[in-house]
Amino acid sequence: MASKFATVINCMDGRVQDPVNSWMKDRTGADYIDVITEAGPDRIMGSTATASRLILQRILVSRDTHHSTELALVAHHDCAGNPVSKEKHLKQLHRSAKILETWDLGMHIMMLWVDKHWNVELIEEITS
Repeated sequence: MASKFATVINCMDGRVQDPVNSWMKDRTGADYIDVITEAGPDRIMGSTATASRLILQRILVSRDTHHSTELALVAHHDCAGNPVSKEKHLKQLHRSAKILETWDLGMHIMMLWVDKHWNVELIEEITS
């Protein structure tokens, strides 16, 4: 039986890796999580076309090679790479969801928030 993969665009902050990966495994039934890391990925997704294209290339590797059908973008409390309010993070997540949707990935997409207690909250989900 083949292993199941899911994909996460997560902050490079090590504090969010384990809670998000565990949440994704529980939510999707994935055996493994392909992790694309950036400092403040919710900000980066909407900052430049070049940055988002680099993220897209990594998503396609996970989708096309590991057959991942689940994708999450993460924002979190106390982010050094994007030190803004939760409200600003949520706006960036919604804007990023719109960008991801235009890529027509054929994946189930989730926007996640990780709070100060490292709990993962589903903010929005779409199927592209």
